[in-house]
Amino acid sequence: MTASVLVLNAGSSSIKFGLFDISAGEPALLCKGLLDEHEAKPRLVARSPSGDTLFETQREASDADGGHLFAEVLAFVEDRFGDHRLRAVGHRIVHGGPEYSRPVELTDEVFTRLEALTPLAPLHQPRCLAPVHPVRTIKPELTQIACFDTAFHHSMAPPANRFAIPKRFEARGLRRYGFHGLSFEYVATRLAAIAPELAARRAVIAHLGNGASLCALRDGRSIDTTMGLTPLDGLVMGTRCGMIDPGVLLYLLQQEKMTTEDLQHLLYHESGLLGVSGLSADMRTLLASSEASAREAVDLFTFRAAQEIAVMANTLGGLDGLVFTGGIGEHANEIRSAIGEHLAWLGVRIDAAANDEGRESIGASDSSVALFVIPTNEESMIARHCADLLRKPGRL
Repeated sequence: MTASVLVLNAGSSSIKFGLFDISAGEPALLCKGLLDEHEAKPRLVARSPSGDTLFETQREASDADGGHLFAEVLAFVEDRFGDHRLRAVGHRIVHGGPEYSRPVELTDEVFTRLEALTPLAPLHQPRCLAPVHPVRTIKPELTQIACFDTAFHHSMAPPANRFAIPKRFEARGLRRYGFHGLSFEYVATRLAAIAPELAARRAVIAHLGNGASLCALRDGRSIDTTMGLTPLDGLVMGTRCGMIDPGVLLYLLQQEKMTTEDLQHLLYHESGLLGVSGLSADMRTLLASSEASAREAVDLFTFRAAQEIAVMANTLGGLDGLVFTGGIGEHANEIRSAIGEHLAWLGVRIDAAANDEGRESIGASDSSVALFVIPTNEESMIARHCADLLRKPGRL
């Protein structure tokens, strides 16, 4: 009997999942799907690697309690892939704090410590941890493994991981962690395979989506990133503000008399593309709109992305490669083009035809920076980490 792992990647309104065969060296996708608990009727759909629908079901909203959708997933996996012994469930956990720099088994003690990090990622951490107890109730014998978005950035060192605040706060864990690490790690491995000449050179990965951040790579390791203690910092995002003058926050608290709860909601849910445009957090909607405010939001997004890529290049001491990934980075050629224009002074030249066609390599012949579009795959990265942990003596 072959072995498999089920990967759960929890977002703000849905959970992507993937089942992977881990019997061979590299995890092989068996099926993928979506658990959507926020529709009027919670929905589960599972598809083959080629996209064919294997299973689909919906339930009444009143049935949404008790982890029934997780039970449906596990029952489907057992029924359809019973010849692949399910060995573990791997979870994407956004914040690992200072303690967790590699995947770990999700014991009760680990869960409690991760739950305590919720104030550092209030939008994400509860969603990431939500499946753990339902899965344990349904299949208590299954190993559950936490894989962290912060782990890839543990290679960052001072001054890049430091805030200019009293050192006593740094001793309590208030420092720059960075996020999207599972995405950056996957793309870094793909970049090394596609362009091995860049493996030891200076590259920036731009993960652009509803959440967005950059990672400066040297020798395939993270040495700087745009997010900090929380996933609020850095670039303009769908509903998050990104970098902001702390004085703005003080003003809102002191002069507008906002509560901390109101301020948190503003920064996480009402800002970014949505806040600037007043229309939508979805880049596709903004690009299709003729409203001036939509163009203003897009312009701010590309301006800030290019600005921060230049910051990453400064950390690296130059720029040899730039990779676009994430929903916007992979699909929005207009955004890639605008960012490239802002960075022309760095030697970035995008081939218009290659960019419009969404090719893997989009650099023009006279570009001094290698330019790529590489789809990310966090689920595959999580499966790889789970397989490595399970292959330790006595596990598989």
